[in-house]
Amino acid sequence: MKARLPEGYSNKGMGNMNNMVRQAQKMQEDIQEVQARLEQTDFTETAGGGMVELTMTGGRVLKEIKINPEIVDKDEIDELQDIIVAGVNAILTKIDDESAKEMEKVTGGVSFPGLF
Repeated sequence: MKARLPEGYSNKGMGNMNNMVRQAQKMQEDIQEVQARLEQTDFTETAGGGMVELTMTGGRVLKEIKINPEIVDKDEIDELQDIIVAGVNAILTKIDDESAKEMEKVTGGVSFPGLF
């Protein structure tokens, strides 16, 4: 026996579902594009009042560290190490903030745990 739909009934729900699936696929593509663009973007941050400059990609690959020769003192190597650590942490925060801002543009502020 075959089920019959009521007269005048159209399967509008499936159209809405298909539309939602297309929107989700588009959002996924947009997210992947943003992630790829961020991975190729260089971020620069300074630490120690500009004595150390770090450059890192959005993919968290450290590309360069520039150290002002004035800060290099063999008796204060601990200070230099602390400045480098502070710089790395600052640039990672910068990358995270930019990533979150770009993803919010794509997702409209909807959070997807584990995605980014």
